[in-house]
Amino acid sequence: MIRDLANPTRFMRLSGALLPWLAGLTALMIGAGLYMTWFTAPADYQQGETVRIMYLHVPTAWLSLFFYMIMASSALGTLVWRHPLADVSQKAAAPIGAAFTFICLVTGSLWGKPMWGTYWQWDARLTSMLVMLLIYLGIMALWRAIEEPTRAARAVSILTLVGAVNVPIVKFSVDWWNTLHQPASVFRLGGPTIHPSMLIPLLVMAVGFTLLGIALHLSGMRTEILRRRVRTLTILEAERLDAQAA
Repeated sequence: MIRDLANPTRFMRLSGALLPWLAGLTALMIGAGLYMTWFTAPADYQQGETVRIMYLHVPTAWLSLFFYMIMASSALGTLVWRHPLADVSQKAAAPIGAAFTFICLVTGSLWGKPMWGTYWQWDARLTSMLVMLLIYLGIMALWRAIEEPTRAARAVSILTLVGAVNVPIVKFSVDWWNTLHQPASVFRLGGPTIHPSMLIPLLVMAVGFTLLGIALHLSGMRTEILRRRVRTLTILEAERLDAQAA
């Protein structure tokens, strides 16, 4: 299957058939998640209605790490296995991961104000998440700084793998340091500590946002493939005209 998808034409055909189904399922899951968030999930006994920010904040936090891991895997595909679509995947994932990271930081600040009394604290989790956003932005800038796709892909892959060291720091910062941010309450060895009335809406929202991210990623890859085809045709046409002029 992976070998089949290495062919850009085959990838375009399969992803084009898959995207409408993904879009429909995404709308269904996010719609169901929003309904449960507002009408079935209870308010927290300490945080009140502000706890509903969690249903947006937590999925975007998960996806900021998820898309960086997609980029790191794609970087290995570029440098080690020379997969023809690895750099396309990496380039398409960067703005999506950056967007989720930005939303995570904004919602975290809004949630932190009534809980901590401040929008920002140089907390280990918050700081490492800000570093994650800066890494995303740096990767996107490097893509734009190098015009030739192959050279850009190699440079970005190296930067991505170097930046991957921040992923475990973000994940385990609440365990390694004494921080204001609460520790993991869903994915933990002892099982979730959140009541099912809150956990189920949270997981539905997480699935919905994950499907949204995958749909955006496939769309971004399709756009990049088309952009490269246009670039190749433009170069070939320019060479043909130069040959005629000579």
